[in-house]
Amino acid sequence: MAVSTFASIMNSSLFIIVCVFLLGAKVSCERTFEVGYQNDTFLKDGKPFRYVAGSFHYSRVHPYYWEDRFVKMRAAGLNAAQVYVPWNVHEKTPGVFTWDGASDLGRFLSLAQKNDLVVLLRLGPYICGEWEFGGLPAWLLNENPDMFFRTSDNSYMRFVSRWYEQLLEKIKPSLYINGGPVVMVQIENEYGSYFACDRAYTASLRDKVREILGNDVVIYTTDGAGDGYLKCGAVPGVYATVDFGTTLDPAASFKAQRDYEPHGPLVNSEFYTGWLDHWGYPHSTTDRTRVAKSLDLLLAYQANINMYMYIGGTNFGFYNGANSPPYQPVPTSYDYDAPITEAGDITEKFYAVRDIVSKYLPLPHIPIPANTTKTAYGVVPMSFVSTVQDALSVLCPEGPVRTAYPIPMERIKFYFGFILYRFILTKDYSSPTILYTRGIRDRAVVMVNAVPFGILKREFQMSVNITGSKGQAVDILVENQGRIGFSTNMNFNIKGIVENVTLGGELVSDWWMYPLHLENINGTTNIPRKLTHSVAPHSSDGTMTTPSIYVGEIDMPGSTEPQDSYLDPRPWGKGQAIINNFNLGRYWPKRGPQVTLYVPKPVFVNPPAVNRLYLFEVDSAPCFDSTGDDGCNVTFTDTAYIDGPNTPDTVSSKFESYKLTHH
Repeated sequence: MAVSTFASIMNSSLFIIVCVFLLGAKVSCERTFEVGYQNDTFLKDGKPFRYVAGSFHYSRVHPYYWEDRFVKMRAAGLNAAQVYVPWNVHEKTPGVFTWDGASDLGRFLSLAQKNDLVVLLRLGPYICGEWEFGGLPAWLLNENPDMFFRTSDNSYMRFVSRWYEQLLEKIKPSLYINGGPVVMVQIENEYGSYFACDRAYTASLRDKVREILGNDVVIYTTDGAGDGYLKCGAVPGVYATVDFGTTLDPAASFKAQRDYEPHGPLVNSEFYTGWLDHWGYPHSTTDRTRVAKSLDLLLAYQANINMYMYIGGTNFGFYNGANSPPYQPVPTSYDYDAPITEAGDITEKFYAVRDIVSKYLPLPHIPIPANTTKTAYGVVPMSFVSTVQDALSVLCPEGPVRTAYPIPMERIKFYFGFILYRFILTKDYSSPTILYTRGIRDRAVVMVNAVPFGILKREFQMSVNITGSKGQAVDILVENQGRIGFSTNMNFNIKGIVENVTLGGELVSDWWMYPLHLENINGTTNIPRKLTHSVAPHSSDGTMTTPSIYVGEIDMPGSTEPQDSYLDPRPWGKGQAIINNFNLGRYWPKRGPQVTLYVPKPVFVNPPAVNRLYLFEVDSAPCFDSTGDDGCNVTFTDTAYIDGPNTPDTVSSKFESYKLTHH
């Protein structure tokens, strides 16, 4: 029996024992949570209740640290946690559901309850949150190319219903009325900002929740603080809440909610303590004094508040999302300038918020935990292993897929990371010739005979001049930089090469497609040297190196267990960092603002076991021989650097359709 299940049973059993005792004294002890319309509050066990919550995304924090973050939340005086459930981390393969490890929602909820926090559970199926595809599983894109997400489209709802049945049965024992911590569940997310306005869809989500969880659970929605958002976001029989950032006028900010909910508790489901980042733009921050002052006004106004985010997090692996238009991927860090950083560090904003909360809720008699130790492991020499071309037998063991014309990666049931497209030149191209396509999703390196010639970029750069000889391979290594998780454009989220390619104005046919499985990267060190280059080839102007794999061993003291650290990849260009078998995420220090990658200590193995760092570098490695003695290094530091210089593509920094409320 799982520990979380045992704890849940023990909590419920204790409650039943107490109830039996109290019933003998004719005292009611039914656990209830409901909307108190008469006195504009929530009622918990029949008594007025007001929550001050913080958003904490379990998918963005290593499970080793879940309890550490909960303890810090409770020490700040918070009495609730708000949690997204990302569908795509629980059903990675159609019909196969995962509920353990980093996806152990039951354990997460039990830890919240252990630390005296009730839970506001955001069920989705769409969550946004700048998460890959807004939480939807990418395999939906392969089920029906014409599927319209977040609507009552039968092909979509077939999978939503199956997911909801699994999820709702899983969380049912964790409901407050059943002895658990979950007091409210949210369906969908900011649906009033979506173009569809499909009331049959939102009603079906409501009905499915009622069917499985019963009529006593409080269901709510969250939308922007405007009547225009609530017009399609509010659902009959579901409590409507709003979200907005810092304000000095609570009455005006809550006007839209009062228009739709004349009575009942005031709720801001996303009070923004910070803001998200995009690659190539300045790191976002929000002044802690303004946050504290606004929070004070809202709590004095008797509002229920959830701070978004309260716990910063990390988009490990390939789980970062993107916004559009224009297309703008989110970095690996989701620190969000939150009161608690992505590494779990308590900030000055933490104390400023705690001081305000203490005016309205009693602080628990527990110490504020210390920040975790961060260790600088120093310089790690990196050695060249293989070009991507020579590593294909390891990274793509199943071999290539042959097609007449390029097709999206989803068509071959491959959904994340990198895919290499190849065609063979049928004649000589001795003078520079234009290779052109409008269909790169999202960024690609173009090579001939493994030598890089240039980069194709979604929306920005659609052609590269190449030369080559008959029989040589033209390789286009495409990176999926993260799927759009907001707006109408999320319905057009296919990746790879999605339109035809021309060379010198002639249509290119006869393609090989190699999906690259970076989870196999540790096997590349076994590639015989005679099969690979001794160093990555360079472009003719020396600015690019062929996408390649590099490895280094992290020198750790043998007498102590590993600690948290930060990987500083400068002066490398762009790529993916993997320690042992854990995909840390994307690095791109030349673009910024994020420079360092947070490394939680469970990623390391205890010495004397060897900790290996792999870099899949796609742009420009600072390596000119294979020894690693020429400045071909990275550094592990004890200090985060996520607000570095930023260099955007040539495009306006104005997010034309990305409204303040869209999370």
